[in-house]
Amino acid sequence: MSTVQMSQTPHITQAMILAAGKGTRLRPLTLTTPKPLVEVGGQPLIVWHIKALKAAGITDIAINTSWLSDKLMSALGNGEQYGVTIHWSVEEGEPLETAGGIAKALREGALRSEPFILINGDVWSDYDLSGLTEYQLTADQRAHLLMIDNPVHNLKGDFAINNGLAGEHAVEGADKYTFAGISVVSPTLVQGIAEGQVAALAPLLKKAMLGFQVTAEVMQANWVDVGTAERLDNINQNLQIQGTTHHPGRP
Repeated sequence: MSTVQMSQTPHITQAMILAAGKGTRLRPLTLTTPKPLVEVGGQPLIVWHIKALKAAGITDIAINTSWLSDKLMSALGNGEQYGVTIHWSVEEGEPLETAGGIAKALREGALRSEPFILINGDVWSDYDLSGLTEYQLTADQRAHLLMIDNPVHNLKGDFAINNGLAGEHAVEGADKYTFAGISVVSPTLVQGIAEGQVAALAPLLKKAMLGFQVTAEVMQANWVDVGTAERLDNINQNLQIQGTTHHPGRP
């Protein structure tokens, strides 16, 4: 039985970009520049995500921020320059981690209490997000994950896909894949997170997987985890060779 249904009209009309990390692996660059503003292919990494979401019809975007938040908020403003509305969720002091940040954004209204596209701010991809707007999560479904073939820095993978369901362990003959950091998430995934609680998303996903509440698919697109200086240099070189400075689907 399929746990993800396709709809003729978009069901996902909002998104959140996780952008509160300190970018420690990209130091010293990120000592003065927030990681989301690190340039990839001639524009800030986070702008790729904003443009991709806009191209998919998503104009309500929540962004959480902590480290050098003033610089990030000053650069992006309210999103008007990109044709979107940015709803900021500022985490004072230490970041709340992924799940904690999502819970805070929901609690303060930066996110509405309905499913949303979630993007890790430190990945780059040319994936067309428009298909995700058509996903309709079932009442008991917590998330739908996009996976990729394992890159060299994560050859063992993160999760398996068994009959469309994501799990920590692969059945005989099945492969494990790497989570691409792009997903559709139900607010119910983080409903147990208390105000101000620091909490990661992975344990919540794994718990939901045990209840067969997480689906997944392998996406066909270019993808890079821009988490180290070496990977940042590599993607900039590749994009320069390709002459790519905008997201496919954007004029």
